[in-house]
Amino acid sequence: MPIILQSALVSNLYFISQLLYKNFNGNFLVNLLGQWRDSVPVGGLAYLITAPSSLADMAAHPCHALFYIVFMLSACAFFSKMWVQVSGSSAKDVAKQLKEQHLVMPGHRESSLHKELNRYISTSAAFGGMCIGALTVLADLMGAIGSGTGILLAVSTIYQCFETFDKEKSNE
Repeated sequence: MPIILQSALVSNLYFISQLLYKNFNGNFLVNLLGQWRDSVPVGGLAYLITAPSSLADMAAHPCHALFYIVFMLSACAFFSKMWVQVSGSSAKDVAKQLKEQHLVMPGHRESSLHKELNRYISTSAAFGGMCIGALTVLADLMGAIGSGTGILLAVSTIYQCFETFDKEKSNE
């Protein structure tokens, strides 16, 4: 999910940036948001969050590559942590579920369970989001056909279909 949210953020930024650049390209703030040539970002924030086109481009513009990598990893980590909070998998929700099932964590009081779970769940969510972001960055920098995001979405969709098919087959 974090990669979908990150992709939606980038797509919306591209859309707004292109729209503003087409109508107000002389404005400083619009140029700071993004400069476009033939539907390709060539400057501004839109350019910085676009994957370098090749390893040679990455070597020629190391600041661009570094900004892109840091943006992808941090955006995926942030969206992963936010998704855990929204989806009902947060430390508060898990502590409540454990309490309802009369389960305890050895060595911890019921009042400190939320704090302890928060250490693990939020860290794991951020690390998992960064791993997904790293896979996407790696695919983008290696010149995969399509984009790293598209590849991850395709693989996860196929895997979910496979799991559903396997589950239905085992129920028969």
